Amino acid sequence: MSVRRPLVLPRQGEVARAARDGGAGASMSTQQRRPSVSACALTAPLSGEHAFCFSDRIMTHTIHVSLGARSYDVHIGAGLIARAGELIAPFAPAKRAFVVTDENVAHHHGAALNDALKAAGLEVFAFVMPPGEETKSFAGLESLCTVLLEKGITRKDLVVAFGGGVIGDLTGLAAGLVKRGVDFVQIPTTLLSQVDSSVGGKTAIDTPEGKNLIGLIHQPRLVLADSGVLSTLPEREIRAGYAEIVKMGLIKDDPFFQWCEALAGDVLRLDPLALTHAIATAVEHKARIVEADETEQGERALLNLGHTFAHALEAHGGYSTKLIHGEAVAAGMALAFDFSAAQGLCSGQDAARVKAHLNRAGFITDIRQLPGAPFDPEALLSIMASDKKAEAGSLTLILARGIGQAFVQKAADAEALGAFLKRETQ
Repeated sequence: MSVRRPLVLPRQGEVARAARDGGAGASMSTQQRRPSVSACALTAPLSGEHAFCFSDRIMTHTIHVSLGARSYDVHIGAGLIARAGELIAPFAPAKRAFVVTDENVAHHHGAALNDALKAAGLEVFAFVMPPGEETKSFAGLESLCTVLLEKGITRKDLVVAFGGGVIGDLTGLAAGLVKRGVDFVQIPTTLLSQVDSSVGGKTAIDTPEGKNLIGLIHQPRLVLADSGVLSTLPEREIRAGYAEIVKMGLIKDDPFFQWCEALAGDVLRLDPLALTHAIATAVEHKARIVEADETEQGERALLNLGHTFAHALEAHGGYSTKLIHGEAVAAGMALAFDFSAAQGLCSGQDAARVKAHLNRAGFITDIRQLPGAPFDPEALLSIMASDKKAEAGSLTLILARGIGQAFVQKAADAEALGAFLKRETQ
């Protein structure tokens, strides 16, 4: 049975008690090679609509992203891949699904998705990309677009992005470009992509000049965030996704940040109730922001808290797997709060509280200790100046007046930022 009601934060201890009572349990080079593509068979109390469904005491959520003709639902919960066929079929009028994934996801979950889609009467074409950030490139985009066209994709077909952020970003961009736009569905398989990149329609590839600099906004028709697949991820990837969850509390929801302080351990251990609650809260926050500012002319920029610093750290290291995106975001959020405190915008106590929580969650927030160190402060500043949020040659940063009080700082003081980066890297 499906009922509508406000999202209520569980009190500390309720998650573990409910579970006991029956809850279900590569570095980038400027000389990019063209990745090969294998075509084969897949062996809170917020204002928006939020539906809950209980089945055998496993809770699933459906969050609606209201964008007029581009509106869609985000389904969250365990077991959604098994239902993918019935949920996706209405968006595939030609009954053909072009599934794009990577080698790791295909190995763990490919057969399950293939079976679900075929059971719904869909013809499945699968394309397996190499894993890793290097695939999210001009070369990877060319490879994917070429194979989609070779297989005769039409505008009545459906593209399915089945993977983490790299696959989602790349596939969404290819779907937006091929035949001047083909519908696509997101099935994110990492915690980070489930709470962030799969929702909102941002698609992009990286270039040697920076991260996500070539892209477009192409909204999916549907998002299926199956929390059950997260058990196959390494601990490091789970932690990386948690950075994007706690980010929502830091942006505009201090009570949710307090919930994270109390129950982060349950989320990181993939406790079913804590995990689905955390994903749903983060997605609902993002959905409401995207509804208000789809093309990032204002409020949506808040979602980049920590990201301007993070992208600079990643680019400085050549997008090496030594420092993955969520780890860079965590360090970037700590830097954003420290710089805010240094500028007298927020208290030093709030900045220290943020760093303490991130450290307890297992993140490194001292960039002198981060993989890729030492970092050149002048190089970091130069990369930050080329960020896509920059306007008329001036820096735009997402800073904070306190926990839950992020804001957009246009024309940020570059001299003060340079001095700050110099102190942080010495």
